[in-house]
Amino acid sequence: MRRAVALAARGLGSTSPNPVVGCVVLDRAGGTVGEGWHQRAGGPHAEVHALAEAGDDARGGTAVVTLEPCSHTGRTGPCTQALVDAGIARVVYAVPDPSPAARGGGDTLAAAGLDTASGLLAAEAAAGNAAWLTAVRRGLPYVTWKYAATLDGRSAAADGTSRWITSEESRADVHRLRAESDAVLVGSGTQLADDPHLAVRGIEGATQPLRVVLDTEARTAPTARVLDGAAPALVAVAEDADATRLAAAAEVVRLPRDGDGRGLELTALLRELYARDVRSVLLEGGPALAGAFLAAGAVDRVIGYLAPVLLGAGPAALGDAGISTIAAALRLTVTETARLGPDLRLTAVPGTASGAPPVAAREAAGTAADTAADTATEAAPEARKENRP
Repeated sequence: MRRAVALAARGLGSTSPNPVVGCVVLDRAGGTVGEGWHQRAGGPHAEVHALAEAGDDARGGTAVVTLEPCSHTGRTGPCTQALVDAGIARVVYAVPDPSPAARGGGDTLAAAGLDTASGLLAAEAAAGNAAWLTAVRRGLPYVTWKYAATLDGRSAAADGTSRWITSEESRADVHRLRAESDAVLVGSGTQLADDPHLAVRGIEGATQPLRVVLDTEARTAPTARVLDGAAPALVAVAEDADATRLAAAAEVVRLPRDGDGRGLELTALLRELYARDVRSVLLEGGPALAGAFLAAGAVDRVIGYLAPVLLGAGPAALGDAGISTIAAALRLTVTETARLGPDLRLTAVPGTASGAPPVAAREAAGTAADTAADTATEAAPEARKENRP
């Protein structure tokens, strides 16, 4: 199963709106005879690839899969039927499939006379598929906030300069994150100040993410780099905004304003992205936009790139997140640390002050979230240039 989890990871960034899945087929004696992973949406599933490699050696053997085999016909046939036709005797899967259309494969296999078992290395398999599992269960994309800062939490110096706080290794890693995401998101403050490109570079064969700009008043210029056609792009504007000059240069989606009328309704944005098959979002906006997402309970993972640098003054990496007392502090659980050149990359999962998971926080937030970045061009515009070539 651990090998199947590693195989599944090869599909990150290319399978959406489908999950990443890995499969290992063992023969009767327990030897590996086939391996596969879901490589792209619309293509053969992991089980089909593994069975094709195994051939007749699969008969009477075992299929080890990270996700419950699907039992429905979509763009491809049901994997349960493929396993039965191949003569597989036993199927072990890690995580049940939560999607209404595909779940129930374990019962289908059992009804066909196959020995089935679930739960093996479930936590590891679920972690590798966290974005898809979370998005399907909730109906909203999984959001990762990425930021870069000095050890004292500054995203730029007092004069606004910031290029570059972190190392070349860290900046390359950000492109990996983009390649694994369905969408990259910034606010209009970042777009106007930095004119970021937001596409993936330096990763051969990467699927380019959807580049999204939250631009309440439709201030994005038609000549903006994000609209250059190198990767798909979407500009979200208010329902009453004049987006005439953008119409010929970009795809524009109109969304309701938030409660105070100055930004966009964040939940409506996420629902729109989910409807466009976006299951994972990389939030690369500045401190104000990050604060708005966190205040709304709309961040599922935080990845911070910390450079061994001290500034002592300058803008903080995070803006107002609606937290006024230590008792309400958003507590994080660190899930991974890594050295990237001279820098430290920290990955953490947020909860709430009461220990509730991010999903509960987002549900409680409802539709009253504010993107905030559109209400003010964030302090020290240079701060948003970090890792955004």
